[in-house]
Amino acid sequence: MPALTTIAAYGAGLLLTLCLAAWLSPRTWWRRANARAGAVLVGGTVLLGGSLAALFAPIATEARVTRPVQAFAPALAEAPVAGAQYRVRDHLNLRADTGIGARRLAVVPAGTRVTATGQRRGDWWQVSAVVDGRRLDGWASSLWLRRADEASAARSSSVF
Repeated sequence: MPALTTIAAYGAGLLLTLCLAAWLSPRTWWRRANARAGAVLVGGTVLLGGSLAALFAPIATEARVTRPVQAFAPALAEAPVAGAQYRVRDHLNLRADTGIGARRLAVVPAGTRVTATGQRRGDWWQVSAVVDGRRLDGWASSLWLRRADEASAARSSSVF
């Protein structure tokens, strides 16, 4: 089905190119077929058709985008295990609920170890952390969490 969408997008691009060329260019350009007219038609069709294909095929683009995100977030591949230790990769906003719009309880410094409670809502995990001597339970994006044993493996395998 995506091929049909792509063909329709390029067909619409050709039609738009013809309409725009007739409206924006001098009428004398189109009396005889020439290289300039062919270049305008091919260029316009490729440009407009490609734009329309990209606009109406977001599913294919979405699949390409999610793969790199998972490569940078190995913690996503596994579900949080209650009591498991994770290391905070970068400063982490500990939130009262899931989502970036939820109230921030504290900022957990990079390198701090947090404990998973085992609850998960999508990419958000409920964790327990000690910040400024206080034990806080809140929600954190798993994109910022790494397994506690991952730090030593990453250092030993990196080559500079």
